[in-house]
Amino acid sequence: MKDIFKLVNLNKRLILASKSPRRSLLLKNLGFEFDVVTSNYKEPKIKTFEDYSLFVKNSAFFKAEDVYKRINYDALIISADTIVVLDNKILHKPKDEQGAFRILTKLSDNTHTVYTGICLFDKASGKFLTDYQETEVSFRKLDDDEINSYIATDSPMDKAGAYGIQDDFGAVFVSNIKGCYYNIVGLPLELLYRNMREFLKGL
Repeated sequence: MKDIFKLVNLNKRLILASKSPRRSLLLKNLGFEFDVVTSNYKEPKIKTFEDYSLFVKNSAFFKAEDVYKRINYDALIISADTIVVLDNKILHKPKDEQGAFRILTKLSDNTHTVYTGICLFDKASGKFLTDYQETEVSFRKLDDDEINSYIATDSPMDKAGAYGIQDDFGAVFVSNIKGCYYNIVGLPLELLYRNMREFLKGL
């Protein structure tokens, strides 16, 4: 897997500006070695936005910029921001079990869109790049027992949209996806890889 470093011309340290265990696992699965430096940027808790692709790109940029300002060594910073949008409204992480139930009930027998913005920020040059991916996700009709059983696992509580497609339980709610699977998990790998190759060539 070390060959991927040559393919993207990565000759500097790599930082993931996210505490998400799912994003860390995806990067590790690609063979990358990296440090985790959690961003202190707090994204605004809005419900609607004119352009959700712009919203996630901006959020990813501000997360990376925060880490860029705080480190004092050369590195390539990767950040990402994922939102779930249904009926033109952002579904944030649930605050409690009742909130998780309401969100999952809305997703039941419906189609929503997952947006993930990514940012690559180079410490040495100050150059950066942002991009985004969107994926349509359809849920089959869920009954209350299924929703309550899933909530009882505590898995929905730290996830936008109150579910994770990579979970052994959350996965069986999804009847169809249109687009990148890894985007739903929180880090669109093909988009990230392609942008890393182009971005690092230009440094």
